[in-house]
Amino acid sequence: MSVPTIAFSKKALFDLGLTSTENIRYQSSPKELIQDTLRMGEGVLSDTGALVIKTGEFTGRSPKDKYTVKDDITEKTVHWNEFNIPIEAKYFDIIHKEVINYLDKLPDVWVRDSYACADPRYRLNIRVITEKPWNNLFAYNMFLRPKEEELENFKPDWQVISVPGLRLDPKKCGTRQHNAAVVSFKHKMIIIAGSGYTGETKKGIFTILNYILPQEKNVLSMHCSANMGAKGDTAIFFGLSGTGKTTLSADPNRKLIGDDEHAWTDDNIFNFEGGCYAKTIGLTEEKEPEIYRAIRHGALVENVTFFPGSNKMNFEASAITENTRVSYPLNFISNALEPSIGNLPKNIFFLTCDAFGVLPPISKLSPGQTMYQFISGYTAKVAGTEAGVTEPKSTFSACFGAPFLPLHPGKYAQMLGDKMMKNNVNVWMINTGWTGGPYGVGSRMKLKYTRAMITAALEGKLSMIEFDTHPVFGMAVPAECPGVPSEILNPRNTWADKTAYDEKAKYLASLFIKNFEKYKDGVSKEVLAAAPRL
Repeated sequence: MSVPTIAFSKKALFDLGLTSTENIRYQSSPKELIQDTLRMGEGVLSDTGALVIKTGEFTGRSPKDKYTVKDDITEKTVHWNEFNIPIEAKYFDIIHKEVINYLDKLPDVWVRDSYACADPRYRLNIRVITEKPWNNLFAYNMFLRPKEEELENFKPDWQVISVPGLRLDPKKCGTRQHNAAVVSFKHKMIIIAGSGYTGETKKGIFTILNYILPQEKNVLSMHCSANMGAKGDTAIFFGLSGTGKTTLSADPNRKLIGDDEHAWTDDNIFNFEGGCYAKTIGLTEEKEPEIYRAIRHGALVENVTFFPGSNKMNFEASAITENTRVSYPLNFISNALEPSIGNLPKNIFFLTCDAFGVLPPISKLSPGQTMYQFISGYTAKVAGTEAGVTEPKSTFSACFGAPFLPLHPGKYAQMLGDKMMKNNVNVWMINTGWTGGPYGVGSRMKLKYTRAMITAALEGKLSMIEFDTHPVFGMAVPAECPGVPSEILNPRNTWADKTAYDEKAKYLASLFIKNFEKYKDGVSKEVLAAAPRL
């Protein structure tokens, strides 16, 4: 599909400040964008037909260089912290002018109209303007795609401008260094300069939806995956990287609603996106068949290298980065639900990979515990390769997505708690990490047991089971579970040294309490009462 360039340019882009319209390529097809990338020498085709590119200096997001303009709109509404970094309005104006001048001099600029939010009641029209054709392909893959007849009178609610080749002057532009991602709620614009990492575009839109939906629409935005069973029962999976969110939500017996960004309304769960953005490091067809088979013509693969002398991708290699990625439209997944709108949830799963071996493999949370754990967003990473480092490292990310939350985490947690109680939703914590001791002593929980626990919860098989209360963290632990050895359900019983378990549990509890200090002023007494007990 190709829309006449001049007709579009005259009515749309002069308002941005562009003086040239001869270089605009509007609504290019994936085939055209791939051809343009190959023509420019910025990508190659793999043996599967997927386009493989390198994102340059940045192979991941740069949280310290993400700014929000502090003005009358945001000054008292944004929760300013290490992720929501303020920048003065005057600097946005300077950066915007630099970007427009830069775009005007380029031989080609790619423009795409798309939208976010599968539920038409909350549709957000997005115009993406990019220096690189492959960045435009990413927007095609990840955002929802308007029908041709919708483009004639398309009016963007927000605009994203991506110029990886523009290096900002930090002193002039008020930035930390030469790259920046800047959000202006006044201008309804996201500017990404100096970085080619495509995820900045995706997470920029996610960030503004996390501001708009809870405040203006009373809709809870969530960093989670979601699927729906044959009976219409929806399940939501929250979890940080490495906890099993993608693996456990990819169930051949359930329809995938989406893998990363969703909203919870009064009557449904809907996906923000029109595609998936999956990690590829260590990818195999056996472990992740749906993702593996989606890497075909139209998919965009980032920073993956090839086996020598071939165009066969080496997913085990991390020569460029561990954060190798692929984006593709949702319909590349065989069991994807379209439109990606599900029923209200029956079960919520908080996934954590506890490398300390303390948390139960499955436990049920009260409303207060749900909000406490949601705000905490805990997981633990195993010790690295550095000599002498043997202790796992705790990671806390509020609401399982702190870098993308403009509001106080207590706002999202309260909404989650209200919706959970109104809809009588069960909330479970699943530890996909260690059992029998911490990393280096115990062993990783078997995937087949984790799947059995989730299946039992989904099918209501734990409703008549006796539960015990964890003495430190307070959650309810089932005494038995179909398909799972009962002796592994209580983590203390799996440790040879029970005193060592008690000490480690208290240590982990102290980490939770210390982390929660910064949130205690914005949450209810019920949430504070759900803290671990030392």
